Amino acid sequence: MNAVVGSGTLITFPTLLAFGYPPVLANVSNNIGLVPGVLSAAYGYRRELRGQRRRLLRFGAASLLGGLVGALLLLRLPDAAFRAVVPVLILTACVLVLLQPRLNRWMKNRRERAAASRPDGGLPMWLGVLGTGVYGGYFGAAQGVLLMGMFGAVLRDDLQRLNAAKNVLASIVNGVAAIVFIAVADVDWTVAALIAAGSTAGGLIGARLGRRLSPLVLRGVIVTVGVTASALLIAQS
Repeated sequence: MNAVVGSGTLITFPTLLAFGYPPVLANVSNNIGLVPGVLSAAYGYRRELRGQRRRLLRFGAASLLGGLVGALLLLRLPDAAFRAVVPVLILTACVLVLLQPRLNRWMKNRRERAAASRPDGGLPMWLGVLGTGVYGGYFGAAQGVLLMGMFGAVLRDDLQRLNAAKNVLASIVNGVAAIVFIAVADVDWTVAALIAAGSTAGGLIGARLGRRLSPLVLRGVIVTVGVTASALLIAQS
């Protein structure tokens, strides 16, 4: 799920809660365990990453900063306030993905005129990636859905290439958050190791499956997972 869409946390995190782990400990251990998985997904999509160095450097800086801020917020603030806005964020991203073809047609001329000066969405897109990084460092569920929603609505590129970039940015967010958690938070290393083993294998498998999906099918998967994620979060609130 993380390789193709980016909502694996909506399976692993509730599972840890069901086994009685405290929410913050579950979130921290889950985040650390998923780092090898997002890295393996990014490696699996390495072919689609060619020619995206400039984009990854630019957005990677936003993801790095956002992930750091989000991880610090997790350790300082209660979960309730931030989790309350998560369903809205995910549903907004799903609407963007669903309307992507129409938005692309509507924005075609505008983007062509601005392509030379703002090929990657300008400052608004950078701030969007930053905000998603904050969310990803704090909780992380469906941060891939949010990224793909923004990318699909604004950037002119193949959906598989955008999915590859999403995996790299998610690995940056999870990685910097994991460093913070290892340094200052309590971690259940048994849980982290089990999730790491499963997510690494899943990342490689998911990269193969995701590459074979057509843009239409991939968009449908993203929307389906996003709506399901929102329903689950609303039910838990």
